[in-house]
Formats: sequence, structure tokens, C-alpha cells
Amino acid sequence: MFEHIFAEMNSTLEEIARYYPAATGEQKQVLGMKWKVLKQMSDGIIEEWMTLEEKMGEIRRKCGNFEAPSQLKIVELDGGPFERGQGYFSLQMYKQASEQFEHASCQYPDSPLPLLFLAACCIHLDDRKNAAGYFSYILTHGEDRRLKAVCCNALGCIAAMESRPEKARELFLTAYKLDPSLPEPLANLEACMANKGAFQFEGQLHTFL
Repeated sequence: MFEHIFAEMNSTLEEIARYYPAATGEQKQVLGMKWKVLKQMSDGIIEEWMTLEEKMGEIRRKCGNFEAPSQLKIVELDGGPFERGQGYFSLQMYKQASEQFEHASCQYPDSPLPLLFLAACCIHLDDRKNAAGYFSYILTHGEDRRLKAVCCNALGCIAAMESRPEKARELFLTAYKLDPSLPEPLANLEACMANKGAFQFEGQLHTFL
């Protein structure tokens, strides 16, 4: 439901970036006003979204998980930095999200969920080395097959991004074998073999929430 709003905001932002440096007079004032409006909207959206995430966390702890059952439980994280990280992650503010997930990982070292989302943030921040380390750690120490499959798939994406197609195909196949219900490994395998298309690594993260 937010696609149209963000599309308009991005379009306005591109307009400002393109014309403001050379603008003068009335045009510069108009573009400056558009920037102020964008900033107000951005701040308001972030504040409202974080409030919504906190309320959803409270309801989830009271009522339980509304999604398909999983061996991993978010309830044990009891809100705090993990839920704040979720809010930032949803807004694609990956730097801020990674900081919150780091705190959550220290606070709940026995839960793989903060580390899983921290690894996803690292990919978005182009920190593939740390992302691979986190995913590999979860893969080695985790017991949930879906979780292991998601980590294998993500590691395959990293391998593909680093131009290691053979390793990527091996990891995508392993991910599929671990959990054939996941759609991403096969889609990524096809993209890898065709040497085109975007690789998908985070579509299944919500299934653990």
C-alpha cells in the first residue's frame, strides 16, 4: 500500500538532486520547500512505523504467533532492540537496523534470529564477508531445517555476487534439499545458470516472525 507514496517521494528526491545544484531564485525556493516537506514526511513515517512495530510486538507477546508455526519463537526476544531493528529493516534503513540487531544478538546469544537479520543487513550494506560469517555460523549451529535452508540460500547469493557460480549452484541445491518448500533457491539457481536476474535472499525471513 506504500509503493505509490514512496515512488512519489523518490521521484521528488531525484528532481531535487538533479536541479537544485544549479537552481536560482524561485526554482531554488520551490525545490527547497519540497525538501522540507520530504524530510517532514520521512520523519513522520519513521516515528509512526516504530510505534506500530512496538504495538505489534506487544500484541504478539500476548496472543502468540499469527503466522505458520515454527520451531523458532520471537516471543523469547521480548521486544527491545530486536523489534526496533525490525522497524528499521522494514524501512530499508539497514545501518540503523544492523546496530539494533547487534545489540539484540548480545542480549539473546542463544537465539539465531538477531544474527540472521544482522547478516541480511550486511548484504544490503555490501559487507559480504561478515554476512557470510554470520550465515555460516547459524548454518553450523542451527537445528531448524528451514533456517539452515535460508542460510544456505543466502550464502549461495553471496557466492553468485562474488562470481563463484559453481559454489553458488551447490549452495542453492543444498538449500532446496533442506527445505523443498522454499521458492527462492530454485529461482536463484535458474538465475545463476542463466547468468542474469536478481538473487533473492530475504523473502523468507518473515516466516520466522
